[in-house]
Amino acid sequence: MRRGLTIGEFAQLTHLSVRTLRRYHEAGLLEPASVDAATGYRYYATAQIPDAQVIHRLRELDMPLADVKRILATEDPEARAELTAEHLRRLEAQLDRTRAAVASLRQLLRPDVERLAVELRSVPSRTVAAVRGTVAREDVLTWYAEAMSELDAAVAGHECGGPPGGVYDNELFTTGRGTMVIYRPASGFSPGGRVIRHVLPATELAVAVHRGPHDDIDVTYGRLGAWVVEHALAVDGPVHETYVRGPRDDAAPETWRTEIGWPVFRLSPVSGTPQRPGHN
Repeated sequence: MRRGLTIGEFAQLTHLSVRTLRRYHEAGLLEPASVDAATGYRYYATAQIPDAQVIHRLRELDMPLADVKRILATEDPEARAELTAEHLRRLEAQLDRTRAAVASLRQLLRPDVERLAVELRSVPSRTVAAVRGTVAREDVLTWYAEAMSELDAAVAGHECGGPPGGVYDNELFTTGRGTMVIYRPASGFSPGGRVIRHVLPATELAVAVHRGPHDDIDVTYGRLGAWVVEHALAVDGPVHETYVRGPRDDAAPETWRTEIGWPVFRLSPVSGTPQRPGHN
């Protein structure tokens, strides 16, 4: 009577190499149905084929062996699905980081980058509807989305005096944790929950426009910073962003426009008339 599938036959059926099957056996991930005590030959059962195929797919997704083992040891289908979904979320985050890095590199390596248009702008004091908090850098996107949803609800039905924006303390960039203020210029709203009336003080800003999604916004930050060093005196203060057009307005990323405002103290008149943002 045949003892089962040889390791070679099982490798052929599952598209897992013999070397890989031996490694999985040693790791306790996929043990053979039996091992001949005299020869050491491994034999597998046909019932093990689905598990082997699951392992193959999970490893194609770069799931660590320890996590694969946890999934195979979990009998609850919902728990298995959640463990897999958790890994997929990590992959998606990694993919987003990869895309952002690629976009930045493409911008940095372009030999034909146009001259950045910068406007020196005096921004008056304003009272806005805002949500303020101290946030870790890795939580910025989630915190922003939640804060903006609260602001939208608070100002619904009230006249807004411009696009939404954000003010970001330097510590958010230098230490990875800092204060954020997300706001909407609105009057007549009723504060509630985390939404407060907040006074944005008057400030002088060097303003440049970042076009498209934020994957490579660091490039525009760098170019604006270089302009400030050459033409003005940077002062200690938070960076301002104004979301002139974004995913809330248009699903097409190429139409998005974000104004970046760098706090400055003017040293002397800049030669020539500063261009208004968007004219480059």
